[in-house]
Amino acid sequence: MRRAPVKVPFFILDINCFYIMTKGIIALLLLFHTLTIQAQIIYADYSDPDVCEGTHGDYWLTASSFQCTPGLPLLHSTDLVHWELVNYAVERLLPASHYNSVQHGCGVWAPSIRRHNDIYYIYWGDPDFGVFMVKSDNPCGRWSEPVLVVEGRGVIDPCPLWDDDGRCYLVNGWAASRCGFNSVLTVRELSSDGSRVIGKPVLVYDGQVKGNHTIEGPKFCKRDGWYYILAPAGGVERGWQVALRSRNVYGPYESQIVFNKNGIHQGGWVADKFIAFQDKGPYGRILHLLDVEWKNGWPMMKETKSNGVKCDKYKSPIKLQYQWHANYQDHFGFETNNGVRVYGHAVTSDFRNLWEISNLYLRKFEGETFTDTLHLIITATDESQQSGFVVMGRDYCRLSAELQGDAFVLKYITCRDADRDGTEESTVIGRIEARSYNAGAKNNYECRLSVRIQCDKGALCHLSYSTDSSRFTPIAIPFQARAGKWIGAKYGVFSITRDTKSKGWVELMGTT
Repeated sequence: MRRAPVKVPFFILDINCFYIMTKGIIALLLLFHTLTIQAQIIYADYSDPDVCEGTHGDYWLTASSFQCTPGLPLLHSTDLVHWELVNYAVERLLPASHYNSVQHGCGVWAPSIRRHNDIYYIYWGDPDFGVFMVKSDNPCGRWSEPVLVVEGRGVIDPCPLWDDDGRCYLVNGWAASRCGFNSVLTVRELSSDGSRVIGKPVLVYDGQVKGNHTIEGPKFCKRDGWYYILAPAGGVERGWQVALRSRNVYGPYESQIVFNKNGIHQGGWVADKFIAFQDKGPYGRILHLLDVEWKNGWPMMKETKSNGVKCDKYKSPIKLQYQWHANYQDHFGFETNNGVRVYGHAVTSDFRNLWEISNLYLRKFEGETFTDTLHLIITATDESQQSGFVVMGRDYCRLSAELQGDAFVLKYITCRDADRDGTEESTVIGRIEARSYNAGAKNNYECRLSVRIQCDKGALCHLSYSTDSSRFTPIAIPFQARAGKWIGAKYGVFSITRDTKSKGWVELMGTT
């Protein structure tokens, strides 16, 4: 007997369908989220990263620091995802006579870090002087003084390889801005200790001929009898990753594009992972983690499925966050029991903006959004001195406390195109009563100033200030941060004077 069909009330059917559809949509959204999220492991400016495995199965990372000191930051990790800034490998750049004044965009370019016989080596290219090297048996300890391994202009992006027989080779790129050509890679032999050149450079790859123009940033390694060179090509914004391989260290090398997505550029390769940067304008160059899968002898890369890896797993202790804008010199300022004192930089008679100032004391933007409050004590000995807070880049803004009579006038000052001699525009926004005290021949004047920076997405900075560390007055117009030369925007403190015999200062007492 044929049974009559079961009738389901329409409201039950609608509820069940809604429940199933909702679960399906959520599942699809989660799947899409998982497939599209990239593993951004550090949302801060660590350009041209390289990484090596440590003696205990851990990992060490360094990056370009350009003219800033201390240079060659050292970050430590046990899983390639959680990183902590723990040290710097170089205190002062050589030649000191050159880097004692600010040299924007020069200095440390694209370093490589390697461990050989339990000694850690870092090589970097200085486009104006050549390839330098430092070494240490303890990355957290003191590193050797820099050694000039390869002398010459335009030699950049070096990476060593110690072969199975103990011989050492160095691959490097070339900077057209210094030598008139680029897009080629050369290999030369070094002494077995990696400290000096013993062979002539051999051109092993021409990216212009092979369709990989602007090839640079090579990383050297050996696997299963093959010599591999990993290098980005095509430029920072729209580039791609190229792998080269050969049975002979000097080639010929065949090539394969192993990754081409999202402008993810130069990086370092370890443990079948690849850490590379992505340019984020005012934030600088943030780091991504890629997976490496071997296919037919090629290290093919793909974005790591992070399932929401957050960037706050990066740590930077306050004592390591700040850098000077040039080689530190004693007259820049000193650490104190409570913080850091920065003395006034004597500006030139034709001073236009802060682009010429070498003792800016600054830190990176960390995170796409953040809030930080700097607590300052500003001291002036005469009316030619200005001290305060700055957000620095090719464009910048600063809050400047300038002594006038027995009080400080607070000015909000902006500058566009500072690197092109842009002029400052100044607005008086307040007045701060000064405390005076006898300093011998004359009185010194002091005031307290707290400055809060709130960074929104896109590096739009909202500033406010307080004279009692509790009630803050906002600056009406937010400031759009802009990158410096090869570095992201930074913020910190400054002090300038027109009198070399009488300097004021600013003390950074801490942050909250």
